[in-house]
Amino acid sequence: MSDNDGYKVISENRQARFLYEILETYEAGIQLTGTEVKSVRQGKVNLQDGYALIRNGEAWLINVNISPYTGSGQYFNHEPRRTRKLLLHKEEIRKLIGKVEQQGLTLVPLKMYLKRGLVKVSIALGKGKKLHDKREDLKRRQDQRDIQRAMKNY
Repeated sequence: MSDNDGYKVISENRQARFLYEILETYEAGIQLTGTEVKSVRQGKVNLQDGYALIRNGEAWLINVNISPYTGSGQYFNHEPRRTRKLLLHKEEIRKLIGKVEQQGLTLVPLKMYLKRGLVKVSIALGKGKKLHDKREDLKRRQDQRDIQRAMKNY
């Protein structure tokens, strides 16, 4: 998607695709304060250690760092790593509860982006990869690069 669609990626968790096997993705809104939105628009977001949990029928984004907004004083600013509520439909939450509890899957944020002026988070149901799976992925990626290099010469 292009910028004129009102879609702009702010932060991406590229390590998540390496650590987890992604099964399904969901788009969720996120409940933010004013200074958090301003920081997000400046791109000061780190999704690296973040994950999502479902408690009492609500989805929560935990351990995602949104740096304090520099344009305002310290008093009005937000806590950088506070727990933030994810806005999902009840049916989606119900479906996620079943999969997370019964199958032992994890909810991981993949990317945060602006869509028509609203901050959205793409969260994914992921299954942790074992060490040999990670090695296999690296090997496959290296082989693909070698094939591309060889094709480029011919």
